[in-house]
Amino acid sequence: MRVRDWQDIIEDVMDSNADPGGWRAVGGDRAGGIGEDMYIGHPSAGVYQLKTYAKNPMSVQGVGSQVARKIDDDIDPLFPEEGTGVFGVQQGPEDEDEAKEKAKNLETVLETHADAPTTPRALVEDMLDAMDSPAYGPMEYDQYDRPDRMDDLTDTFEEAEELLEAEFEDVIEEDVERGFY
Repeated sequence: MRVRDWQDIIEDVMDSNADPGGWRAVGGDRAGGIGEDMYIGHPSAGVYQLKTYAKNPMSVQGVGSQVARKIDDDIDPLFPEEGTGVFGVQQGPEDEDEAKEKAKNLETVLETHADAPTTPRALVEDMLDAMDSPAYGPMEYDQYDRPDRMDDLTDTFEEAEELLEAEFEDVIEEDVERGFY
């Protein structure tokens, strides 16, 4: 298992070529200190674990790793089919033409949903699809605590948790020594 910067892990998710709508996630408070833990999984792309914290409003620091190459029958029930919300990984447009195209697609989705009965989840998923989001899906997230699924995933990937936790503590300690907390 290779521990890397959390943004490199997000790049792996974006470059995976997996079905964008097939991702699922679980996230919440870190068990032992500042920051958040998150697991992102896809049946064919595997499971990724991230540990992050907001150094300041403009900077997020963290580490992550791929902890499983696929979601098998033992791991599948630990990820939500329908979460408390929807998450998405978004990549900014490369140029003005792409930005205009995405804006037009988004406008079409909003017009369509305004004229037809819909659900908030369907609207968000259609918006992420219109913006060519490389990964999105249901997420169970608790901003004040840890969902039960989070503890189950942590137990399942116990060795990875220990290694990532040690690396993450080094990141935090380095920032705290510089005067940030």
